[in-house]
Amino acid sequence: MPPPPSAGILLFRQRAGATEVLLIKPGGPFWRNKDAGAWMIPKGMVEPGERPAEAALREFEEETGTRLAIVPFPLATVRQAGGKMVEAFAAEGDLDVDRISSIEFEIEWPPRSGRQQRFPEVEAARWMALDEARAMMLPSQLPLLNALEVKLKADH
Repeated sequence: MPPPPSAGILLFRQRAGATEVLLIKPGGPFWRNKDAGAWMIPKGMVEPGERPAEAALREFEEETGTRLAIVPFPLATVRQAGGKMVEAFAAEGDLDVDRISSIEFEIEWPPRSGRQQRFPEVEAARWMALDEARAMMLPSQLPLLNALEVKLKADH
C-alpha cells in the first residue's frame, strides 16, 4: 500500500532582484546531525476528505506558526525517496524565521528505551537563495525549485 499523499507550500519572496525560498529543517533525532540535503518545504499528510491545498495551508501553519492569508497556486508533484507523493503549492509572502513556532510530536527515544520524548516538528526555518536551496534541499524535492523558476519566468 502506498504511503498517504502529502501536501506542502514553497513560500518565496524577491530580495535585491533574486528569488529566495523558505525551507524548514525537521526536528527530532533523525535529522539532528544532518544539514545539507535535510531542508524541505513545510508539508504533511493530506487527511481524509481534505483537499491538498487545504492540507498544505494547515501543515504550513502547524509547522511555522504562521497562517497564510494568501491562496497558494499549484506548483508540482514530486515523489520522495521513500515513495511518498508530495503535491506542492507555491505562494509569494514573507515571514520572520526567528519567530517560527512548530507543533510537537512524540516518539520513543532512545529506541526500545520505553521512554517517550517530545520534539518540535520543525527545528529551524531559513530563507535561502535558489543556489543555496539547491545545495541544502532534500534531493527528491529539488524539482520544486525548477518548477518555481519556470513559473516565475513565465509570469514576467
